[in-house]
Amino acid sequence: MKTVLVTGGAGYKGCILVPKLLDAGYAVVVYDLMLFGSDGLPSHPNLKVVAGDIRDTEAYSRAVAGCEYVIHMACISNDPSFDLDPELSRTINYECFEPMVLASKAAGVKRYIYVSTSSVYGVSDAPEVTEEHPFVPLTDYNKYKGLCEPVLLRHQTPEFTTVIIRPATVCGYSPRMRFDLTVNILTNHAVNKGLITVFGGGQKRPNVHIEDITDLYVELLETPAGLIAGEAFNAGYENHTVAQLAEFVRTVVEEEFPDRAPIGVQTTASNDNRSYHVSSRKIAERLGWKPKRNIEDAVRDLCRAFKEGKFPDSMTNDTYVNVRTVKNLALT
Repeated sequence: MKTVLVTGGAGYKGCILVPKLLDAGYAVVVYDLMLFGSDGLPSHPNLKVVAGDIRDTEAYSRAVAGCEYVIHMACISNDPSFDLDPELSRTINYECFEPMVLASKAAGVKRYIYVSTSSVYGVSDAPEVTEEHPFVPLTDYNKYKGLCEPVLLRHQTPEFTTVIIRPATVCGYSPRMRFDLTVNILTNHAVNKGLITVFGGGQKRPNVHIEDITDLYVELLETPAGLIAGEAFNAGYENHTVAQLAEFVRTVVEEEFPDRAPIGVQTTASNDNRSYHVSSRKIAERLGWKPKRNIEDAVRDLCRAFKEGKFPDSMTNDTYVNVRTVKNLALT
């Protein structure tokens, strides 16, 4: 049985990804700081959960021993995190990255999948932002995510396959839910306030369903190395403005909760200027990967979870918002 170490494996995407890895026959080691706990993970004989900080290279080295694969997702995430300590973002999102890569190589890891972000592109009016587009960092988050990429590629060898994925903004249901991501925010407001507040509206934002992006991470473990070694891939799907996303959400929520119609939409100013139209042509042509789900599917999944009472206090509970949780815990 091959073993995969997933950093950030108890997070929003991790709680969807880990069960898929287990179902596919892998043993899994989750290495996570556990800021949000691990309640979203299953109980499974082939799952080992390690509470650890990726900045602790010795602890990470012990956890990665015997693993063939690493999927690195752990980070201080969320683009509009201007009010967080810049030192925190630098140490977690960048400075510990190369020591982790070196520790992985030393442990005999054969494949390292780095989850970067499409927000490294910042702002672009290009009709199709490909993987060759220059980075325009607007926040510490996308700056440091981008700086890690060339670090990883320096360590690419025939024995150590490295690949970078730049996902679009992820949307949809997870047991460890986030309501600080565009489609998820809009849906939360539509269901619980009957009013969607659009910040800005004209910014173009690519989105991808959480089930699709986690399917991709599983597929990458067995993709022939020659197709991915030393490569970076955008992984998105639908490119829409925030205003268009709000209309999609309003339509679906009114269908799912007809008693709450009509749902209003109001527009206000935003200090989050990220806007880019991501091209996922390379990953489609090279790997044959295309998402199977869309934004409407994500909204319906969230509506179903709301009906089942899975999100208590979704408008006020800080655990649904990464930046607030990190601030409340005074992480250093």
